[in-house]
Amino acid sequence: MLLYFLITCLSFFFFTKSLSLPPWASETKTLLSFYFIKNPFMNTLHQTTHDPASPVLDQMSVLDLPELALDCILDLLPPSGLCSMARVCSSLRERCVSDHLWEKHLKTKWGKILGPAAHREWQCYISSSTYHLDSPHQKTGNLGFAKIISLIRSLSSVFRDDKQRRVYASSLPLDSSMSCYLSLETGRFWFPAQVYNRENGHVGFMLSCYDAELSYDTNTDTFLARYPPHGRRAAAVEKGVTWDRIRAAPIDASPHHLYVSDSLKELKPGDHIEIQWRRNKEFPYGWWYGVVGHLESCDGDLNHCHCQLSETVVLEFNQYTVGSRWRRTMVMRDHKEEGNEEDGFYGGIRKLNCKEEVAMWKRHWPCSILE
Repeated sequence: MLLYFLITCLSFFFFTKSLSLPPWASETKTLLSFYFIKNPFMNTLHQTTHDPASPVLDQMSVLDLPELALDCILDLLPPSGLCSMARVCSSLRERCVSDHLWEKHLKTKWGKILGPAAHREWQCYISSSTYHLDSPHQKTGNLGFAKIISLIRSLSSVFRDDKQRRVYASSLPLDSSMSCYLSLETGRFWFPAQVYNRENGHVGFMLSCYDAELSYDTNTDTFLARYPPHGRRAAAVEKGVTWDRIRAAPIDASPHHLYVSDSLKELKPGDHIEIQWRRNKEFPYGWWYGVVGHLESCDGDLNHCHCQLSETVVLEFNQYTVGSRWRRTMVMRDHKEEGNEEDGFYGGIRKLNCKEEVAMWKRHWPCSILE
C-alpha cells in the first residue's frame, strides 16, 4: 500500500509537468518535490520511476491517487485553486465544492468579522428572491457568476460554453460553504457587522463602533458600509472601509436594544469598558470606548481608594480634552439608561476583559485630542 501511495504521488508530480496549470499547481509540485528530496528512500524511488521501460507514468492520472493523498492536495489549495481544479472533471468538481474544504477558507478569511447575526442574515438571504435572481444557479445569473470566477481570472477560462457553466452552477448547493464564501467575495451578500470610527473617522464618531451592513470589494480589498438611519437622517454610506476597522458585534442584539450590564458591581478604577450611547431615543446605539476613573473625593492612591464601594461609577473618555463635556460622566451601579436630549443617552456597559479588544480600541486612537 505504501509503495502504491508513493508511486501514485510521483505520477501526479510528473503528470502536472505536462499540463498548463495555474500558479497553485506549481506550489503543490514544490511541496511534493521537497518531501521527496528530504526522504532518501523516496528519492531512490523517484530515480527508479525514470525507467523508460516503465509504463506506470503513462497510465496514471490525478484521479488514480489514493483518497488520502488527493484530499491532502485539495486541502492545500487556495480558493482560486479549488475553483480551477473543479473545472477538470465532474469527479473533481464534486470534491472541490465540499464543505469541509471551504469551511476552512471561510473561517480563515471571514471568521473574525462574521457573527451570529451574519449567519442568520445568510440564511435569510439564500431563501430570498434577491438571492435567486442574482444567483449563479440561475440561467440569468451568469453575469453574477462571472464575478465569482474572477477569482481565477475570468469565466471564459473556466467554462467553454453556457452548457458547462449551467452544469457547474447547478452542482453548487445553495447553502454550501463555497456558495457563502463566493457570495461574500463578490460583494453580493451584504452582512451585518460593526465599524470603528465610522464615516472615515468623522470627529463626531472617534473611538466609537456602530452597526452597519457591509459589502466586500475584491478589487480594493475594502468594504462598502451602509449605516442605518439616525432618526430622520438618511442612511449614510461609506466607501473604502478597511479590514482593521470591522468587527463582529460583541452583543447579538439590535442596535436599538438596551444591553443589560452584568459587570457594574465589579467595576473599579482602571477597568476598560465600552458603553452604549445615542444622541436621542430615535437613534440606534453605538459603542464608545472609555475607562473607569476615580471619584473626585479620591486622590487616586490605590492603597486608599474606596471608589469600588461607591454606588456611583465614574467613566472617562480620554480621547477628549480636559474640561470637555464629553470627557467624563457618572452612572449608578444599578444603571440602565441615563441622559437627556442635550448630552445624549448612556446605555449598557461592557467590561473589556480581553486584551485583544482593548488593543483594538487603542489602535484607533485619534492622532490629536478632541475638543
